[in-house]
Amino acid sequence: MANPVIRNSLFDDFFRDVAPGYFIKPLHGDPLPRAAQIRVDVKESDTGYVVLAEVPGVGKDDIQVSIDGGVVALRAEIKQQDSPSSGEKLLRGERYYGAVARSFQLPAEVDPAQAKAKYDSGVLTLTLPKKLPSAAQRLTIE
Repeated sequence: MANPVIRNSLFDDFFRDVAPGYFIKPLHGDPLPRAAQIRVDVKESDTGYVVLAEVPGVGKDDIQVSIDGGVVALRAEIKQQDSPSSGEKLLRGERYYGAVARSFQLPAEVDPAQAKAKYDSGVLTLTLPKKLPSAAQRLTIE
C-alpha cells in the first residue's frame, strides 16, 4: 500500500504544475490551525490537573477558557496580518481571521473558583484543582 503522505505530495505537485492558479500560498505566516492542532498535555495529581495547551501566535486576551464540571473548553481567536515597513509599498496583503476551539472531559469535576490560567510564550498553563466531595448532610425528620 502506498504511503498517503507521498501520494498526497505527488497529487499536490501534479496540480500545482498543471493549474498553478488554484494553489495560492500565503506570502507569510501559517494557515489557521484546526481544533486538533491545539495540542494539549494533561497531567493528574491527587489534588488536581495541570493542562498545557499550545496556542502560538495568539494574544492572551484572545484566549477563552471555560470549565463546566469536568469539561474544559478552550477557544482562541486567530488574527494575523502584515503591515509594511517604512519605505515599502504594499502590493498584496493577506489577513487571517478565525477561531479554533477544543474541549475535553476530565475524569473528575474541577473547582472553577480555585482554577488558574497562565499564558507564556505560546503555551497556556491551566492549574485545575479537583472539586472536593461535599460532606453528606443529615436531614432532620419532622
